[in-house]
Amino acid sequence: MFRGINPINLDAKGRMAIPSRYREPLSVHCAGELVVTIDTESRCLLLYPIHEWEEIQKKIEALPSFDKNARRIQRLLLGHASDVEMDANGRLLLSAPLREYAQLEKKIVLLGQGKKFEIWSETLWQQTRDEYLQIGEEDAPLPADLKSLSL
Repeated sequence: MFRGINPINLDAKGRMAIPSRYREPLSVHCAGELVVTIDTESRCLLLYPIHEWEEIQKKIEALPSFDKNARRIQRLLLGHASDVEMDANGRLLLSAPLREYAQLEKKIVLLGQGKKFEIWSETLWQQTRDEYLQIGEEDAPLPADLKSLSL
């Protein structure tokens, strides 16, 4: 279970260091093998342990290829998916096209999302977070399941 927000610096080669608290779980869970792809709704990247990604990929591949929207998702998510491996220092190399898509520069944010991470430009994350905080119930009603949740 990945949670929390982690500020990280990209190095000049486009490598990011996975925070130490996630390194052992990732080594045990997936031997440091991960998949990174784009998010189709926001300018960020999605980072999955390989086993989690394989389940999602099966579902995406099963979508009907003659459905225009399904084909769009297949092309975007599968087409941008890249295998990445955590090196001995806990770093991942993010390709230039993926960094460009998510507008990643030196300061980035790794956001835990349960079974996956999101990788954001620090600036874009702060803007998006602030937009989320401004949204009221009238703008985006909560699903019934969330309304009954006690925090």
